[in-house]
Amino acid sequence: MAEKKKDFSGIVTKLGLEPLESPVMVANRKARLYIGIPREKSFQEHRIGLTPESVRTLVANGHRIVIERNAGADSHFHDADYSEAGAEIADSPQEVFKADIIIKIAPPQPDELEMMQMNQTLISPLHLPTITEEYIRKLMKKKVTALAFEYTNDESGRFPFVRAMSEIAGNSVILLAAEFLSNANEGKGILLGGISGVPPAKVVILGAGVVGTFAARAAMGLGAVVSVFDNNVYKLQRLQEKIGSRIFTSTISPSILAQELETADVAIGAIHSKQGRTPILVTEAMVANMKAGSVVIDVSIDQGGCFETSRLTSHAQPTFKKYDVIHYCVPNITSRVSRTASYAFSNILTPILLRCGELNGIKPLLYADAGIRNGIYMYKGHLTNQNLADMFGMKSSHLELLFATDI
Repeated sequence: MAEKKKDFSGIVTKLGLEPLESPVMVANRKARLYIGIPREKSFQEHRIGLTPESVRTLVANGHRIVIERNAGADSHFHDADYSEAGAEIADSPQEVFKADIIIKIAPPQPDELEMMQMNQTLISPLHLPTITEEYIRKLMKKKVTALAFEYTNDESGRFPFVRAMSEIAGNSVILLAAEFLSNANEGKGILLGGISGVPPAKVVILGAGVVGTFAARAAMGLGAVVSVFDNNVYKLQRLQEKIGSRIFTSTISPSILAQELETADVAIGAIHSKQGRTPILVTEAMVANMKAGSVVIDVSIDQGGCFETSRLTSHAQPTFKKYDVIHYCVPNITSRVSRTASYAFSNILTPILLRCGELNGIKPLLYADAGIRNGIYMYKGHLTNQNLADMFGMKSSHLELLFATDI
């Protein structure tokens, strides 16, 4: 008689030995960013935020990019370059402003503010001297999240956008100074570096940061005599080391600064403020005592300027005279070399945008990155920059509190 087969299924189930489905690796969900780049409408602004190479990288990672026709033309980036990289070419700014993220090299103009959508993210500079209360209120009304280039930090605590533009500006200002000292630009007819038997020009630089360091290096390379002022002794030491030779350096003592300015042929303002307006270090009286025909170049003008006599100028009319001193106060100096500047912007923006997609949006990025968070001056329509709030007598909210309340 055949033996009865034993049924072990109940035991297998009881002991949890039944076969399970093998686990499958699932990729983390990434956000598909929708990025719009309008053509710059600000006078003589030739730069663009993303180069075709960066667009290719972003599109390959699944992001959608819309660029207004001829947006890169002034930097010799053509529409065909962008379309081949995967961008969509829009015939009107209205199409571009439908994007979730707007990238601009200059702050939006009034008509561009009208085109902005609710809950958009704006990545652009702030340009404190040109910002109005109306500008802020329009962004607040549309519940915009706004990131300022000037205040964005990296992992080391530096300001990458400012640094990149500062390197360009530092090299450019000395070439500008040489131009404005010449007779062709109503200058004194001085060769910056002098020649045998004729003394060189004297250059005074305020600020030993990136602009100051590159300006000092360029001026010394042309043979000028250079003095550098900064209240940060570490920066002065670092500048000496980078230049590789001893030059006159000093902390900012009003009496010593005034004395140096009286004999200067060129004075360069290269002070950067981490938050708010640049402090005024050179008074009107100091400028009045400068030599006739000397040149002031205020690189800090985009944060208000560090010379009391400074006021905004443009590339079309870059200079004005006060007390017979030539003043150059153009905020977008780097637009003179727009292709180089565009590559610099793009190199910094691209990793930020890629990380934004990987973390699934702007809010997780702000949670994860304190440096980017530092650049936010408005979050979903709430003003978060205390300096702006003080400037216009408005209420400021703490970004961390907005996160906590899940605004």
